[in-house]
Amino acid sequence: MIYKLKRSGNFGFLFAVFLVKAYRKFRYGKFSDEFYLKKSFFRAQGYKLNLSNPKSLNEKIQWLKLNDRRSINAQFADKFLVRDYIKDHFGEQYLIPLLYHTKDFNDLKPEFLPDPPFIIKTNHDSGNFVIVRDTSQVNWENVRLKFRWSMAFDYYHIQREWQYRNIEPRILVEKLLIQKNGRIPNDFKLHCINGKVEFVYVSIDREGKNKRNIYDKNWKPLNFTFAPKNKDIDKLRGEEIEPPLSFPLMIQFAESIAKLYPYVRVDFYDVDGGLYFGEVTQHHGGGFDQIRPIEWDYKLGELVKL
Repeated sequence: MIYKLKRSGNFGFLFAVFLVKAYRKFRYGKFSDEFYLKKSFFRAQGYKLNLSNPKSLNEKIQWLKLNDRRSINAQFADKFLVRDYIKDHFGEQYLIPLLYHTKDFNDLKPEFLPDPPFIIKTNHDSGNFVIVRDTSQVNWENVRLKFRWSMAFDYYHIQREWQYRNIEPRILVEKLLIQKNGRIPNDFKLHCINGKVEFVYVSIDREGKNKRNIYDKNWKPLNFTFAPKNKDIDKLRGEEIEPPLSFPLMIQFAESIAKLYPYVRVDFYDVDGGLYFGEVTQHHGGGFDQIRPIEWDYKLGELVKL
């Protein structure tokens, strides 16, 4: 269907975007953020969202979505603008090299882009990317179509995270981080509560088995996980790994940012001991990923001081 729309020309694409936006406005726009979150929360978590007296971590994430709307939240959510904050507060050497950026998806052509390997992503949404190791092996027509849709997408509508609402869409081309073993590094997601790292959620072997391990600040394995509803959690955990060489510096940087929040997640990569900043996520999983066993949802929630 998307291919046919593309072949029909610019009018076909714009009409498709109009239909999608009209549907979202009809389906979701008529609801307040609070009503939408309560409905979505019950479907995702299986219990009612209590905003007047939130107790679980996921409930408190929803409360923060509705009540914490500072301008710095939008800067942290913008993967382009957050680079200025990291540069000014920690140093440019911790940023993944930005090789190219544009606001026009038509610029995604090999003659405009740097030498590979690199990763293409947008600054205003989550999980939308293309890894390029060899430009001759990429269908660039499909890549442009993918980012044409992405540039027209308002990520705010997915989970009602206010900070995404007014981000100016931009396509980023970053150097692909590769370790000496030829693999991309693990993704270390440091969850901070009341300004301190409480646990680390690690995405392991992201181009392979893509497992998830959780450790405390002292790298002791913790027996809980985040997962969408109906996800088989027994298949998520991978073999235990050692903490990265740059872990102490990760903690230092994460807790510096975390002073601004009751709860926040700060992501990093370690490339053979070298530290690189990933992103700041204010609402992990939008507050819709289940924490299992559920006792941990309340245990972690009790720590968060709103």
